[in-house]
Amino acid sequence: MRMMDHLMKKDVLEEVVIISILIGIQVVYAGNSILMGYLMSIGLTPFTIVIYTSFATFLLLSPIAFLFERSKWPKKFSLKLLIQLVLIAFGGVTLFQSLLLKGINLTSPAMATSMPNLAPGIIFVIAWALRLEKVKLSCIYSKVKIAGTLLCVAGALTMSIMHSAKAEVAVGGNRQSETSGMAVSPPLNVLFDKDKIIGCFYLMAAIFVLSTNVVLQAATLGDFPAPMSLCAITSLLGGFLTAALQILQYHKLESGFPVLSVSNLISYSLVGGVVSGTCVSFNGWAMKKRGPVLVSMFNPIGTVCSVVLSIFTLGESFKLGSLAGMLLMFTGLYFVLWAKGKEGYNTYSNSSCSSGHGDGFASEFDPEKPLLS
Repeated sequence: MRMMDHLMKKDVLEEVVIISILIGIQVVYAGNSILMGYLMSIGLTPFTIVIYTSFATFLLLSPIAFLFERSKWPKKFSLKLLIQLVLIAFGGVTLFQSLLLKGINLTSPAMATSMPNLAPGIIFVIAWALRLEKVKLSCIYSKVKIAGTLLCVAGALTMSIMHSAKAEVAVGGNRQSETSGMAVSPPLNVLFDKDKIIGCFYLMAAIFVLSTNVVLQAATLGDFPAPMSLCAITSLLGGFLTAALQILQYHKLESGFPVLSVSNLISYSLVGGVVSGTCVSFNGWAMKKRGPVLVSMFNPIGTVCSVVLSIFTLGESFKLGSLAGMLLMFTGLYFVLWAKGKEGYNTYSNSSCSSGHGDGFASEFDPEKPLLS
């Protein structure tokens, strides 16, 4: 009895620790997005931020990866693995972070933290297209996943449109023509903020790149089963690729020294590196313990925290229509996650959902398969 009580207490304590860490990670992500928005507002470019945080992530993670994962490193790096690492670095570090930061700069941190809730639906579509995800329209879980994905997209579009709507619309729409007395339709640039619309597209593109990158990471982890080492290597490669892209685009490498002192640059870089490395490591640990479905369910907390922090620190307001779009996106996210969780447990008992090959749905979000997160 004492042994059972001890095990029960241990399980409860572990559950509390996991949930607390997952909530803490979302709060940290929200704070980090506010910090990135501030750094860009004082003049740092997205490329510069990506370069510094990427190198900081490598410096912080590489010693830990060497200590705990070197036994999992492949003895020989094949050409295929090298190409995969470069693609992950370019997509997950250079392209994703640059698009995300540009999106934050043009919209708001709250919008940036809400868009990643699209990722499970987009990953599902990409995996379906690549035949990594088995879908049967006769299965209720497949129908729910498709409906959830559509809700996510509808919510993102609604949120983007409402977030870009200008407050002057009501005034512009009531203007009368002095000569004809007829109502004059306001021009499109009065109805919507062009910069915010472009920023929303940047964020959507960033999440599409991230989702594609997650599928590629899943394939790479099969040959290189060391997630922290993979993160460290791709951060280093991503830093160099971002620097090369900045030189090609602007014909110079901006250091950010006129904007911030060297000590401040180092401090902000270390903060970015700690946030990235720590959150990736804890997320990976939590996924091993409880699976990616539980981890993904905490994503909306980051959005809520970001909205609250933006209101109190940046003085931003959030429109009711944007909140409605966010609610649609959250609903779609939970539809997808619910279906993925149920699918993993019920494929054997539900014949209409069985693949006929004895393996059920080999899906990337199955609770016991934390490969795609």
